[in-house]
Amino acid sequence: MQAKVLVVDDELEMCNFFKFFLEAKVEEVVVAQNGREARKAFQRPFHLVLLDLKLPDTNGLTLLREIKEQHPMCEVLVMTGYATVKSAVEAIQLGAFDYLEKPFDDLDALEVVIDRALARALAQGEPLEEDLSRRKEVLEKIGLVTGRSEKMQHLLMIAEKLAQKNITLLIRGETGTGKELLARYIHAVSPRAGQPFLAVNCGALPESLLENELFGHEKGAFTGATGQHKGIFELAHQGTLFLDEIGEASPAIQVKLLRVLETGEILRVGGEKPIRVNTRVIAATNAPLEELVEQKRFREDLFYRLDVVTLSLPPLRDRREDISLLAEHFLRQHYQAGEAPRLTTEVIEALTNYDWPGNIRELANVMAQVAAICDGPVVLREQLPAKVSKSTKISEDTQKNSAESQEKTRSVEQQWLAEIAAYLENFAEQVDFMAGFELPYFLEELKKAVARSTRHLINRALKEASGSYPQAAEWFRTTPRVLRYLNKEKRC
Repeated sequence: MQAKVLVVDDELEMCNFFKFFLEAKVEEVVVAQNGREARKAFQRPFHLVLLDLKLPDTNGLTLLREIKEQHPMCEVLVMTGYATVKSAVEAIQLGAFDYLEKPFDDLDALEVVIDRALARALAQGEPLEEDLSRRKEVLEKIGLVTGRSEKMQHLLMIAEKLAQKNITLLIRGETGTGKELLARYIHAVSPRAGQPFLAVNCGALPESLLENELFGHEKGAFTGATGQHKGIFELAHQGTLFLDEIGEASPAIQVKLLRVLETGEILRVGGEKPIRVNTRVIAATNAPLEELVEQKRFREDLFYRLDVVTLSLPPLRDRREDISLLAEHFLRQHYQAGEAPRLTTEVIEALTNYDWPGNIRELANVMAQVAAICDGPVVLREQLPAKVSKSTKISEDTQKNSAESQEKTRSVEQQWLAEIAAYLENFAEQVDFMAGFELPYFLEELKKAVARSTRHLINRALKEASGSYPQAAEWFRTTPRVLRYLNKEKRC
C-alpha cells in the first residue's frame, strides 16, 4: 500500500512493534518518541498518524490539533489507556479517526481499524462508500431522520465510533430531540446489534415498580410474587439497556444502578445470590445533572460513572436546515406512497421560523394534525397551528442578515476580480507581438494558474473546516459534491 505512517509514542518498544507490524503493509513507517520529534516529522504529510495521548513534553490533544490544522486529510488514531478514555473521546470530537486502548489484545481487530483509517486517508478523507451505505440502511430501519445538519452528521460519526467500545454513554438533550432513537442507532451499529435492546423510563414508574422492572424478583419476595421474574438487566444480557430520564431515579435506585455499573452484578428483589450481567448501559436525561448533584438529588459517584462519554443532541431550532426535510418525512407517514401533499414556500418558511420547544416530537405531532385536515394537493399556511403559522420574525431577520452577508462577500469578490482583470489588461498592453506570442500556450498556462489558485482556495477552506467538505461548501455557497469534483479536477 502506497501510504506513509507516523508513530508517536514515548515507549521505544511500542514504536518498534508498529514498525514490524506495518512494514509489510505500507510504504514507509516513521517513529517519534516525543512532541518535538513529531512536529519535526509532520512538516511533511503522512496518510496516518498513530498518536499516544500521553507524551513527555506535550499533550497528545494539542499535537492532534496541530496535525489536523497542517494536514486536514491525514487520519489520526489515538492510543490510550482506559483511564484516559474521556480524552480519547475528545480526540474523536477534534477529528481523530478512532482511538485504540492499550494493551492491544486483539491484533486482528487492530489491523482492521488501521486498514480502515488508511483506506479513508487514501480516499482523501471522504467517507467510505460501505460506511455511508450501512449508515443509510440502519437509519432507515430505526426511523432516524438526520437531515443535512453538520451538527447531526458530526454527532452520528462520533456515535458510530463509540458504538464499537464497551463503555457507558450519557445522551443529553431537550425533550423530544430523539434521545432514544440515537440510543437505538448506537446499538444497531455496535457489536451487540444482534442482541436485545430494551428501554425503561426511570421517571414513569414508582420506585418499587422500577426496582422490580430493572432487577426482577424471586418467588415470594413480596405479596403476589408467585414466581421468579427476570428484570430487564438480565433480559438485556449481551445487549443494550436504555435508561431514559435517569435524573428522575430515586436515591435507592441510584445506589443499585451504581453497583451494577461498578461490579457488573445485580441482585433480584428478595434474592441472596448476585447475578452477573453483561449489559451495556446508555442513559439519557434532559435535566442538568450537575445541578442535581449540587442539590444532593443525584449521587455524585453515579454521575461520574455515567458521564464517561456524553453525546449532546442539538435542539431543532439549532438545525433549522433540517426542518423542511423532517416535516416532509413525517407528513409522508400519513399517506400512501406518492400521495402526500406538497409543502408551499410559505409553509416551509413558517415551519423553519418556529422555535419548536417540543423539538422533533412536536414537529411530528404538528404534521399529523396537518395530515388530518389537509384535503388538497398542497399544504396551506392556514392549515398550520396558529403558533406556527404566525412565526415570521426570524425569517425576516435571517433574510436581512443573509442578504447583507452576501452583499459584503460579493463586494470582496468583485474587488479581487477587478484587480485580476486590470492586471491582465496591463499585461496585454505590454505584449510585443512582433517578437511573437503563442496564444494557445498562454491560454493553457493561464488555465493551469487558475487551477492552482482554485486548489489553494479550496484547501485553505478545508484547513479552516478541519477537513469537512460540508462546512467548506457552506462557506463557498456550493455543495460538497461540487467541491470534491473541483478539488480532484485541479489535482489532475
